[in-house]
Amino acid sequence: MPHTRTQSSRQLYLRLLSYVRSYYKVFALALLGMIATAATEPLFPMLMKPLLDGGFAAAGQSAWPPVAFAAAIVGIFAMRGVFSFLGHYCMAWVADKVVLDLRAEMFARLVRFPTHVFDDQTAGSLLSRVAYDVANVSAAATTALTTIVRDSIVIVLLMGWMLYLNWKLTLIALVIAPLVMLFVRVLSRRLRNMARASQRAMGDVVHVLEETIECHRVVKVFGGQDYEGSRFQRAIAQLRGFNMRQKVPEALVTPVTHLLAASAMAVIVYVALREALAAETTVGEFASFFTAMLMLFAPIKHVTQVNSALQRGLAAAESVFGMIDSPVEEDRGTVALARARGEIAYENVSFTYETRTAPALREVSLQVRPGETLALVGISGSGKTTLVNLLPRFYAPGAGRITLDGHDIQTLTLESLRGNVALVSQDVVLFNDSIYANIAYGRLAGTSEREVIAAAEA
Repeated sequence: MPHTRTQSSRQLYLRLLSYVRSYYKVFALALLGMIATAATEPLFPMLMKPLLDGGFAAAGQSAWPPVAFAAAIVGIFAMRGVFSFLGHYCMAWVADKVVLDLRAEMFARLVRFPTHVFDDQTAGSLLSRVAYDVANVSAAATTALTTIVRDSIVIVLLMGWMLYLNWKLTLIALVIAPLVMLFVRVLSRRLRNMARASQRAMGDVVHVLEETIECHRVVKVFGGQDYEGSRFQRAIAQLRGFNMRQKVPEALVTPVTHLLAASAMAVIVYVALREALAAETTVGEFASFFTAMLMLFAPIKHVTQVNSALQRGLAAAESVFGMIDSPVEEDRGTVALARARGEIAYENVSFTYETRTAPALREVSLQVRPGETLALVGISGSGKTTLVNLLPRFYAPGAGRITLDGHDIQTLTLESLRGNVALVSQDVVLFNDSIYANIAYGRLAGTSEREVIAAAEA
């Protein structure tokens, strides 16, 4: 299947966010909830300074009564709960809407693909894109954005409070930031490559499943259970291998980040204790600073870990947009044919499949008059199905032409051409619906019950 041109991470992400635009009101509520949640984060360490310096250290001579401190703690976490729920629920609502829209757009594209796409692609790979890849896209479009917005604000606010308390100690903490960013950047490329490979492997798994289910009678009759089992085992083992290769960089992020943060913390504790001994800082200031620094661990961890979800999402976005951007069936016909008489002529028609060199048809000519029945007889692979598939323009002849009532079928609109063609395939298909819906299918969906019953009786 043709893919969209290679796009940068920024282009892919902006395109993803364009699907969020339709739900900007709910998305704005989600952002508001996240920002409000983040804004409450520094309140607890800010409370530590007056609590220790004025509450405990001054032996009860604080300007705040004890009940005020207790109420403030409950109030802070109550506000966080309300805003956190608002942000989480609204963002989940938007994420599900984005998945719904993407899947609908992918399916609308799928049913309009040229026939050769279904010849070239396995059903499993197409199913995997619509069913699985798009779910990873939503993680990049919304979940990752939640983490980036909320936790980045938390980091900035906590850092601001720490700078206010003691700028020297804060500068020591900031030393780890470029080291963490460098480490995350090194891992990003590997994560994206492994995510792409994992998506392809998932397509192989679904393909084996789909084939085994569809051909279960053949599998049983010819005793192919063990063979299909080994195929499936290879496919899931390959999928697991790619997944585990993603887990290595994912698992490294947290311990490395924590080690760097712990090193900075050790230096800060050493310097802070020296300042405390020199009476340059109070117990409340140090406790507030230390609490804020400890609270930085969680958002820093989230921001570094979100990269793995983001890379999986962007790899999935390449797959999803590759499908959405693939060309549909060409319809250059301009003549809308009404009810056809049914005179068909093949004039020196030749056709070769793209994946083969030998022609399937070579200079075939025949004529079918209205009301006439024609049987095509020949060995398997002699071109009977190909000859019929050219009539509804599933494929275009490489040479020669086919006419219907004197019109070259390439000049007819697809809708009018196929509206005059009935197909009973050698592969019998019944859709998972009522008998009525199977008879009155597609453009015949408005057919009356009387006409459907008449068709069934006929």
